Amino acid sequence: MTETSKISDVRPPSLNADEPTTLLSFLDYLRAAVIAKLDGIGDEDARRPGVASGTSLLWLVRHLAVTEDNWFGWAYQGLGEEPLESDEEPLDGATVAAELAAYREVVRRSNAVAAAAPDLDRPGVRSLRPDDTEGPSLRWVLVHMIEETARHAGHADIIREQLDGAVGR
Repeated sequence: MTETSKISDVRPPSLNADEPTTLLSFLDYLRAAVIAKLDGIGDEDARRPGVASGTSLLWLVRHLAVTEDNWFGWAYQGLGEEPLESDEEPLDGATVAAELAAYREVVRRSNAVAAAAPDLDRPGVRSLRPDDTEGPSLRWVLVHMIEETARHAGHADIIREQLDGAVGR
């Protein structure tokens, strides 16, 4: 591996803070890791599937945006009539700039929801899980989004390395 093939990466947050701050800091760290995987990638490469399932870097970003919007907005806050399903839409013509801008906007809204919540234990309005009788707590939503974002950050690592050899933690 050459130095030019290494994607800039930072270590996980080092802090000793309250639970909401810690959870949001780790989620923000993982979001930044996903965003970094698109640094220097052209639109065509970002749309190119890296695996047989069709997963691409842009699909991962769109999926994470939709998932966050659904959990923080639709489920926790109760916004909208139906959850979003736009990660099923084709990526034809999608651009890195537009998908990252959409993701950053969802992140901004999600962080605002978390900041405005009175505590982590309060249940949300509803759940995306059909068997749940009430919405999960904000703590559950944050931990779930950390897990979801971390898993997909790993997928993005592999796809990016397949595209141009760039690696990162």
